[in-house]
Amino acid sequence: MKAVPTAGGTQSAPAVGGTQSSPAVDGTQASPAADSTQSSPAAGGTRALPVGDHALLVEVSSVAAAQALHAELLRRRAEGSLSATEIVPAARTVLLDGLQDPRRLAEQLPGWEIPPHTARAEEAIEIPVRYDGPDLADVAALWGVPEHEVPAIHAAAAFRVAFCGFAPGFGYLTGLPARYDVPRRATPRTAVPAGSVALAGPYTGVYPRSSPGGWQLIGTTDAVLWDHARVPAALLAPGTRVRFVPVGCS
Repeated sequence: MKAVPTAGGTQSAPAVGGTQSSPAVDGTQASPAADSTQSSPAAGGTRALPVGDHALLVEVSSVAAAQALHAELLRRRAEGSLSATEIVPAARTVLLDGLQDPRRLAEQLPGWEIPPHTARAEEAIEIPVRYDGPDLADVAALWGVPEHEVPAIHAAAAFRVAFCGFAPGFGYLTGLPARYDVPRRATPRTAVPAGSVALAGPYTGVYPRSSPGGWQLIGTTDAVLWDHARVPAALLAPGTRVRFVPVGCS
């Protein structure tokens, strides 16, 4: 397992802040331009939307479909058949930038055979967690289990970063069974502490910095999610395997 540095001192994904919205991948994801190059939905539920002159936003039907498309795009770029400079997944979209001919790619996408995403057999990043969050009891009630069982259930899951967004270093992690989906809080908090481990919908996330947020807080970690002095600065990237390790008293 990889050691984690700790601090020394277009169905929308659940919004992290006080308002529900589709998560921007880096806070500035462009809106698709509406023009005649927009393709109609393909048989597989894929639709390509132009974004400026050299980018394409591809809409798909699910998180799993976005992960599969992202993996296929990376594979094609690695083999040299795709010229995109940026390939950025989100909940149900993948943004491609730096394309030489986005119109041509939009026309070709419906005919692609995209295999299901297969998890890479890579080393998982371990994130130590104190399961001491203020919403632990509420999550236990939603799950229908005693409060002391929440840490074991959460830590037993094999997580993977589906995509990143909201703030630098924030990853949307999937891995919990669907029966453990939880709603966002009815009233968001004005300030969630950095390092808070939280749940919303099918996702687990770790707040890389203090910010408003409406997710259910179940724990805290000293792991540094974003560090300008580190290369890469983000601890988590799309596709990264993650394991939460209980520490201290839960």
